Amino acid sequence: MAEVVEFRVPTGSARNLLVWGLEPQPGLEHSLFSAFSRFGPLYSVRVHRNAVVAGPGYYAIIKFYSAGDASRAQRACNGQSLFQKSPLKVCVCTKQKGFQEQALALNSNKCQELANHYLGFNGWSSRIITLQNVSGFECENEELGETLQKPSVKYLCAAEMTLPHHGLRTRGVALGEADVEDTEDPLGLVTASRRAQKLAVGKALSSAFQKILLVVLGKG
Repeated sequence: MAEVVEFRVPTGSARNLLVWGLEPQPGLEHSLFSAFSRFGPLYSVRVHRNAVVAGPGYYAIIKFYSAGDASRAQRACNGQSLFQKSPLKVCVCTKQKGFQEQALALNSNKCQELANHYLGFNGWSSRIITLQNVSGFECENEELGETLQKPSVKYLCAAEMTLPHHGLRTRGVALGEADVEDTEDPLGLVTASRRAQKLAVGKALSSAFQKILLVVLGKG
């Protein structure tokens, strides 16, 4: 069965696994990531201490990009000890009625990780079309002259994504802004410019990725 995977923060209970019965140990998140990422790319692994009434130990919420990957991981790992002595309990999180998650943009680093997994390192490329300083550099006083706004640097970026094996191109445009924290520091403007440029490029790449939908075929 095919599934659509977007370059957005994954939503929906079917993509979330609840893992409990975790024993305290160093590097627990890393162990969970290693065990579950073999079924597919993970967005996040969050470990929490059990409530007092539940006794000692930990539980975790593991978020997959693909509901199919989450289902396979649940079937394979439920009742298995994996990296500890006692078996783990793994289930797909139940849906909360009346609660709707907002599909948030995926940051550019996560987008690139997802693209590398599904498309391969040579399956996509990106380029910056333009990166332009659009800031005014002025500090405006309020009418009474009591409050000064921090000067900021703004950069506008346009980026292009190419999937050469599929003959696809998408573009994204974004604005990055950073405050000049110390106007008396000669490097203050330089530092703010670098932050604004990095933010603009990352947001533009993320915007370009979001225009792509991956159709993932089921496994097994």
